[in-house]
Amino acid sequence: MFEAAGAGDRVALARLLSLVERGGDGAREVARLAHPWAGGAYAVGLTGAPGSGKSTLTSGLIGCVRAVDQRVAVVAIDPSSPFTGGAILGDRVRMQAHATDPGVFIRSMASRGNLGGLALAVPEAVRLLAAVGLPWVLVETVGVGQVEVEVAGQADTTVVVVNPGWGDAVQAAKAGLLEVADVFVINKADRRGAEETARDLVQMLDLSELGHEAWRPPILSTVATDGTGVVELWDAVLAHRAYAESSGQLAERRSFRLREELREIVALRLGWRAREICSGERWDQLTDEVVARSTDPWTAADEMLAPVDA
Repeated sequence: MFEAAGAGDRVALARLLSLVERGGDGAREVARLAHPWAGGAYAVGLTGAPGSGKSTLTSGLIGCVRAVDQRVAVVAIDPSSPFTGGAILGDRVRMQAHATDPGVFIRSMASRGNLGGLALAVPEAVRLLAAVGLPWVLVETVGVGQVEVEVAGQADTTVVVVNPGWGDAVQAAKAGLLEVADVFVINKADRRGAEETARDLVQMLDLSELGHEAWRPPILSTVATDGTGVVELWDAVLAHRAYAESSGQLAERRSFRLREELREIVALRLGWRAREICSGERWDQLTDEVVARSTDPWTAADEMLAPVDA
């Protein structure tokens, strides 16, 4: 399947992405095959509150990539269905204009996660898409929770989308948006409050470290529904890519992300091992002793971990 996907077989690519999303042994094998070939794609993350227009902006950015005859993939993190656990696929509905374009590959991933969660599944999916020769990958997240911010922050360039009257700036800062933003976009800028929102962002940047670094995130205005400002947004993404490559920031970011991913995988596997250890007769006996207060939890844990430490 990996060879077929590299030769342009979209069905094979979709099946490989399903393995990545499910996790387990299949995902590990895909990761092993893709990793040596995974450095070629440039990933752009888009995050923002639900309803901010990320999907429509993403559709516009797809058009910018295709205008220069380059292929692009979209990984859209959709809300999970409360009934089936599957992705609702709203992003695909909004990107229908590109549905028949062979140079565009759109994949929705359910935010229910998998054995490693989205924080592991998304970078693996991006690497797979890069390994089969796609030069651009757009990652769109469903909201601004901690997991979504982490996923968007794993991109090479992160675009944070806000709307006029976006609410408490302090809460936005707490959500981690300032830390991950390389470009700010005020979408639906034809509505009241756009100028005030721009001033809020400028003040937040002035008070943060980002406002004093070599790359200060630009603040752009767009109306995604009619395409206003989308080309300028794409130009800002290209400008940040040029800066990141020339300054060495891109290599540093990718190195840091891989190190953190390795750490997360080790922690995840240790967690699985811990669940295996915490079972059986000896575990039941020790938990009974802790409940009866004949031993303390730390001593009981030492005894359970003694074989592992040895």
